[in-house]
Amino acid sequence: MLEKLGKILKKTTDKIANAIFLDKNLVESIVRDLQRALIEADVNILLVKQLSDKIKKAAFDERINEIDKKEHIIKLLHDELKKLLGSSHELKLQKGQNRIMLVGLYGSGKTTTVAKLGNWFAKRGKKVVLVGLDVHRPAASEQLKQLAEKNNLNYFISEQEKNPIKIWKNFEKENKYKNYDLVIIDTAGRHTLDDELIKEIKSLEKEIKPTEVILVMPADIGQAAKTQAEQFKDALNITGIIITRMDSSAKGGGALTACAETSSSVCFITTGEKINDIETFDPDSFLSRLLGMGDLKSLIEKIKSITGEDKQEEMRKKIEEGKITLDDVIEQVKSMSSLGGFEKIKSMIPGFSSIGEKIPENVLESQETKIAKWEHIVKSMTKEERENPELLEDKKTGTSRINRIAKGAGVNNSDVRALLKQYKMIKEVIKSGISSNTETGMLNQKQLMRLMKKFGKVKRIRF
Repeated sequence: MLEKLGKILKKTTDKIANAIFLDKNLVESIVRDLQRALIEADVNILLVKQLSDKIKKAAFDERINEIDKKEHIIKLLHDELKKLLGSSHELKLQKGQNRIMLVGLYGSGKTTTVAKLGNWFAKRGKKVVLVGLDVHRPAASEQLKQLAEKNNLNYFISEQEKNPIKIWKNFEKENKYKNYDLVIIDTAGRHTLDDELIKEIKSLEKEIKPTEVILVMPADIGQAAKTQAEQFKDALNITGIIITRMDSSAKGGGALTACAETSSSVCFITTGEKINDIETFDPDSFLSRLLGMGDLKSLIEKIKSITGEDKQEEMRKKIEEGKITLDDVIEQVKSMSSLGGFEKIKSMIPGFSSIGEKIPENVLESQETKIAKWEHIVKSMTKEERENPELLEDKKTGTSRINRIAKGAGVNNSDVRALLKQYKMIKEVIKSGISSNTETGMLNQKQLMRLMKKFGKVKRIRF
């Protein structure tokens, strides 16, 4: 996500901090690097010029001594970049039922975002239902249904009905309607915001009375986000924005700064195709990651999106007591893989940007091929064996047990022993005296990195 911009920003702040004197040549070099990186990230040229002028003015201000000047410029750079990113809008659910209506043009990723948002809140203990009101796009209802069923989310669609108002009224008649904390509504889009689309969305807004109306926009539209945000804000009571596909577009900087120019608050960004690839947008946290300072807050939120509150509490107790089963081992490895891979989480770990390069990119990803095999192995075990894997190491009966399990799972004996090794590894890390993450019930930062070291056989990494 805007990786090149992040590297240049980090390099720029290091240059300023390490400089003995901020002479004209150094300042010009810093400004040029910064301008190039921001323009490549699709930030508006006028905004880039304004930031450049402010840095030059501060650097050549003779009233400030050299030490204070460096601190002043770094703070100025941080504050101005934060200002460029705009403000965030936190979706705080009210008492009673909340209704979030998503709007946007074709190709913005509304339907996928509806499912991601639903999963995000469901993992935080909310009773969620997804409602499909896109009656124009072929297979929109079917897509929502598949996403909901795949991720165990409640949903309501009507494939035959072509009137979105009628679909909504039918949903309100459902017995479970009042039991939901949160209703997330998918609406139709168009290639452009035409009169027909405005009319339909306005009529839905009047009928549904949503607590939030969220505009969904893809990052790859860049600075065009400004025009789109203004048009939707003029037509509807837009309360926030979700920017999708931040992982695959160099124009993400343009989309974020364009929204800021229209005083539109971004509440979420999506960073991939998986259901958990969504995170709240916070300018401070986002900038912290760009500058290589990490973002543990977003990492913890990401973990919460993967493991529900009940599972977090259960795992927290097991880790604290040092009592984990083979089922727990697979759950932990699956959770680490579900974070989106090492490349997606290393920028969130403070101080890890540099040492992260020493760990192979496939450290976590390589485990995914093993997980399915391990699950088959565990299913071939008895309940007693799953809860007490030490039974498989018994000198008298261990080998026969392993033979039976391997045969039942259709794998080699070495695969069973590899799983046992994984189990012992995690148990060893927990017993090493490093406490678990008390907020999420998952292995903490150092435990996670110790495991990744052993997965990838990486040496000489200091914590």
